[in-house]
Amino acid sequence: MLVPQDMVTVQSKTIFQINKYYAEKVQVRMGNIALVLREICKIVQEVLREVEVQEPRFISSLVECNGRYEGLEVISPTAFEVVLYLNQMGVFNFVDDGSLPGAAVLKLSDGRKRSMSLWVEFITASGYLSARKIRSRFHTLVAQAVEKCPYRDMVKLVPDTTEVKLRIRERYTVQITPAFKCTGIWPRSAAHWPILNIPWPHPALVAEVKTEGFDLLSKESVILQGKNANVEGDAWLLHFTEAENRLLQGGYRKRCLSILKTLCDRHLELPGVPIGYYHLKTLLLYECEKHPRETEWDAGCVADRLNGIFLQLISCLQCRRCPHYFLPSLDLFKGKSPTVLDNASKHVWRLCRDILTSSKAFDRL
Repeated sequence: MLVPQDMVTVQSKTIFQINKYYAEKVQVRMGNIALVLREICKIVQEVLREVEVQEPRFISSLVECNGRYEGLEVISPTAFEVVLYLNQMGVFNFVDDGSLPGAAVLKLSDGRKRSMSLWVEFITASGYLSARKIRSRFHTLVAQAVEKCPYRDMVKLVPDTTEVKLRIRERYTVQITPAFKCTGIWPRSAAHWPILNIPWPHPALVAEVKTEGFDLLSKESVILQGKNANVEGDAWLLHFTEAENRLLQGGYRKRCLSILKTLCDRHLELPGVPIGYYHLKTLLLYECEKHPRETEWDAGCVADRLNGIFLQLISCLQCRRCPHYFLPSLDLFKGKSPTVLDNASKHVWRLCRDILTSSKAFDRL
């Protein structure tokens, strides 16, 4: 099929603009964040080293590997989360019965004695390993470690929360979350994935993702509020970061995500924080399903993919619901007010309209 010359010219200009934006804005942002991470990880590692001295069960898993830190996630340019992987989960059964969307419990295996568990004092009378009790103990240990570590003048524990959050240099916030890594199993609540008759992801990639598994996190969450107080405290949140990252390998998928994050930082920091990196990552995964062929993720398609994701985001904001990729019954907008979501919808539409109608939009963005 012959393509009109002017269309070829427009596409070439768009590719040039996006590549220029990536070099001048996206890579600069990534470089700045990398510098921040190097500094704050050094401080967090020191705090966790002191925690480990006090309590050897909490062994730091924050290590650098191939230029990235294991278990570290960038929430925003000034907010980060470190997942601290605990060990010895073996004597517990993973119970995912759907009663707590987005969460599950760890129950002592039948016939097992509490004394066989490394975490004996955190097991409830019903035999559950309490996420809240472990977090409470970890909170106490971190508070003591902060007082002893060499960086105590520049780091403090954020008060009035059960979460373990460090404030560094009065500018950066780092949440440290105790977690268990669950490899070789897949949660029943995500058993519908992947959807049948959709060519993406490839079965080999699906098998890889399911073998990689998921994490269970001990943290507060709006999704558990209003549930049974005891069960809520014992429950662990399902977390799929590694699975998601594996799915985004290949083509320009990760480049799309980096561009989306940069646009979010520069144009979508809105009152009530309705839109975060995780919303964009989730919608990127849905976009991968809609465009399963690798040819739809090359340089010439990046603008179309970005527009598709922003239009989907507008739809979600207007419907006031953003379904989690692996757990679609879970709404990622839960707890956000309709006013905040409506305001965000208008901002995203202005951004999307600019990209759709102007070949020079990325010069201004």
